[in-house]
Amino acid sequence: MKALTLLLLAAAAQAETTPTLKDAFRGMFRIGAAVNQAQFEVRDPRGVPIIAAQFNTISPENVLKWESVHPRRDGYNFDPADRYVAFGETNKMFIIGHCLVWHSQTPRWVFEDADGKPLTRDALLERMHDHIRTVVGRYKGRIAGWDVVNEALNEDGTMRQSPWHRILGDDFIMKAFQFAHEADPQAELYYNDYNLENEPKRKAAVELIRRLKAAGAFITAVGLQGHDKMDWPTLEQQSATIDAFAALGVKVNITELDVDVLPRTQRQNTADVSATAAGTAASNPYPVGLPDEVQQALAKRYADLFRVFINHRDTITRITFWGVTDGDSWLNNFPTRGRTNYPLLFDRQGKPKPAFDAVIQTARQK
Repeated sequence: MKALTLLLLAAAAQAETTPTLKDAFRGMFRIGAAVNQAQFEVRDPRGVPIIAAQFNTISPENVLKWESVHPRRDGYNFDPADRYVAFGETNKMFIIGHCLVWHSQTPRWVFEDADGKPLTRDALLERMHDHIRTVVGRYKGRIAGWDVVNEALNEDGTMRQSPWHRILGDDFIMKAFQFAHEADPQAELYYNDYNLENEPKRKAAVELIRRLKAAGAFITAVGLQGHDKMDWPTLEQQSATIDAFAALGVKVNITELDVDVLPRTQRQNTADVSATAAGTAASNPYPVGLPDEVQQALAKRYADLFRVFINHRDTITRITFWGVTDGDSWLNNFPTRGRTNYPLLFDRQGKPKPAFDAVIQTARQK
């Protein structure tokens, strides 16, 4: 408790000298960050003051994914998730749960019977129902929004052939939303995916949401992950994607925002966590720091994106960065391990970058 008090005092001091994202965009949309366990357990003296000062919503990196919160068929591990929720409540934040149904970071036992054979449809539905009812029910009234289904579509718009889909069929998504709404009727519920700015995948996602709504699903928003490049998506793609979901009567969240400044090491844009690519010296061009011209280009890229977001503030309700400082980012190891990336608004020392100032300026120019 003493450590938390000291770090919150540091956050208050920082807020007096640094503009804050949550204040700059108040009245437009919430601004948040994905937090890791060291941060919500108040063991990161660099990150915690930034989180407390700058953000009014948080998402968990891992502690509510199935392998973390429900690692064994006969047992849940709620201790880290409890601390995550308590951290959000202490800081009076809008707390997100990420995520309930995903093909990745889900133990094999979820899909198998005692003999290691695939479960029947009814057995897997029962297992999904138990998990969602237990996890969402535990945090009913405390976690305000859930990523119910994560990444169910392939790049060409077909359904991903995950164990969920192979055993349950297309309606596994509908069932997940049904179970989540039953567990907490007041919680916001989201479908979350990456690369929806690409037309084939966007069209499929639009049709998916249309079908879900027609079938009576309670769905609040679509999460556009926002794992962006310096040159992708175009601003026109970003705007058209937001408009496409707004036309369905759902809100949009930018859920995992970062901007990769490093050279591509694979042909296709993807945020699939299983993707890997070999690197060379040329693929890690900034091991000791980002040149000023790249800093300025990143600042412009963020400013351009936020102008699009501001223009859609009637549709967008939340923007969440995937990480707090550059040193926290998953992009230091994805898809090529060991690279030094600079995708966020705060550097490795926790100092605001030119991109931070550029984003703040967009709010002042609205």
